[in-house]
Amino acid sequence: MIVLAGTIGAGKTSLTKLLSKHLDSRPIFESVSDNPILPLFYNDPKKYAFLLQVYFLNKRLGNIRQAQENKLNVIDRSIFEDSLLFKLNADLGRATQTEVQIYRSLLENMMEQLNGIPDKDPDLLIHVRVSFETMLARIKKRGRSFEQIDLHPDLYDYYKKLNERYVSWYQNYDRGPKMQIDGDKFDFVRSDQAAQQVLEQIDGKLANLKIIAG
Repeated sequence: MIVLAGTIGAGKTSLTKLLSKHLDSRPIFESVSDNPILPLFYNDPKKYAFLLQVYFLNKRLGNIRQAQENKLNVIDRSIFEDSLLFKLNADLGRATQTEVQIYRSLLENMMEQLNGIPDKDPDLLIHVRVSFETMLARIKKRGRSFEQIDLHPDLYDYYKKLNERYVSWYQNYDRGPKMQIDGDKFDFVRSDQAAQQVLEQIDGKLANLKIIAG
């Protein structure tokens, strides 16, 4: 199981498509377009932050189960990032610390239910790191109205803090092997050459881990 990680607009979905095709495996995408809670959250974060996290938790556990069905399936967001996002919402006053504690307890209990699955942790986590400027540009380009700073100015601080917190999150991640892709240097979304270079980096890591033949 390969899991992508990174802030909003990092290019996780694009890399998931590229990598799954490259590895002839199955892509498993985050629920966005069919997520009924996400637009509500952006309009009223305080009211819907906890509900959104529970929704994502349920979906991500299902993704982990799906990923066990075939070798080298690629998930476009890690369940282990969710605590980072929810803690930030709490720090910004969008959720309470009590809700954070309840969520963490729920996450721990539900992960315990996956103990029968031998590989519930990723065989490789790939973090796509992008600058704050790149993050904002990509959010604007993809045009989801509920994500736009022009319509929701308070999102600027949220996005900035979120991008900053991913630095320490990646450094502290210890659930298994990991690697980092420089999404500014290698614009695999727009450049075929950059996409090929990124795939070669990932192939090298997978070969070192003996997940694929070198």
